[in-house]
Amino acid sequence: MEPAEENRFYCEHVAMVVRSYYQLTGKQIGVGAPCHQQLDLATDSAFAQSLFNAPFALISHGTEAEPLFNYANKTAMKLFNMTWDEITNLQSRYSAEQPSRAERTQLLNEVKAKGYIENYSGVRIAQGGGRFYIEQASVWNLTDNEGRYRGQAAMFSDWHYL
Repeated sequence: MEPAEENRFYCEHVAMVVRSYYQLTGKQIGVGAPCHQQLDLATDSAFAQSLFNAPFALISHGTEAEPLFNYANKTAMKLFNMTWDEITNLQSRYSAEQPSRAERTQLLNEVKAKGYIENYSGVRIAQGGGRFYIEQASVWNLTDNEGRYRGQAAMFSDWHYL
């Protein structure tokens, strides 16, 4: 089910995404982002809603052998021309065209080893074949409260259609 009031906009997952980014970079996500030390993001559905409606793309995938996207905000869904059900059933490797998948795999392996990267650029493909070029993307590892690896997330606000 798409993030909504009924599921608190997946605030627990969003909290992991935001906390992981902050722990790795020391930077906050979102305009007016709350101080992570003073707010329990896992219960802040208003903040999760603001990220779901944010003008930048925020997307994540899990730890499956062929990772599936497990979160995408409205901007990411629009860019990929997909509904919530479609994008959360998509293996993340299919977000890149076939010739770019080896480069994408190398990128994700680098992120897994280093924790995060910034300023990534690359071509992505939307449902229906539309292509767009992302620039200055941040990609980082997700870890839960116990420090266990839970996947990876990406965020970007610069893109143009090809």
